[in-house]
Amino acid sequence: MPTIVQGGVANTADLVPPPQLERDVSRALDVIAAGGIAIIPLDLTYAIVANKPDAIRRIFTAKNRSYDKPCGLFGSWRISQLLHDVDARAHEVARVLADEEGLPFSIVAPFRRDHPFLAGVDPFVIQSSSKNGTMDMVINGGHWLVELARQSVARNLPVFGSSSNRSLQGSKYRLDEVEPEVLSAVDIAFDYGLSRYATPLGLSSTIIDFRDFSTVRIGHRYDELKSALAKRFGITLQDPA
Repeated sequence: MPTIVQGGVANTADLVPPPQLERDVSRALDVIAAGGIAIIPLDLTYAIVANKPDAIRRIFTAKNRSYDKPCGLFGSWRISQLLHDVDARAHEVARVLADEEGLPFSIVAPFRRDHPFLAGVDPFVIQSSSKNGTMDMVINGGHWLVELARQSVARNLPVFGSSSNRSLQGSKYRLDEVEPEVLSAVDIAFDYGLSRYATPLGLSSTIIDFRDFSTVRIGHRYDELKSALAKRFGITLQDPA
């Protein structure tokens, strides 16, 4: 079983002292850099993350997840600007949704494989975290993700993963909800209480393809994302087929 670190809060939206958050995120990244796996608390869901090939394979095995469903990159709109190969308007849309509207979402878009941030990532990890030349990046998932993205860039250590649940079983909003098969595969896990956007629907992030602003997956705060895109940019977010 993993080392469990208690955050001492009831909800992922609750503020903790900045030194504690910095320390916990750094501890997670130390484990990831050493080839381990961490479960981290996001407003969206608890997520399972890694960086090295063997650890990514362990994630897929623990989740019983098909490699046809790749992992995503845990980042920020600033990291998206560095890596995603879309036009200036699309980058501005991401910034406004995240920075001004305060909405969580994931971007799917073509990416720059040769960017220095990804240069040291094993080819298998890139392959299992991308599809048809695109990469998914989750953005604005709460205090933990903001700090994770900051430290990830500072350490040049990209973090990949997905929700910490068995495949097709719905997101887990408390650490003690995570299935034993998943929890036993990780090296460290952080308990920060209930995920902010917990819902009986088992949702995670809304995924938007930024090439044409179509919806890949409906998730948290979907209606607000649709409204913000229409109001701020005149974009009609297309529902899934």
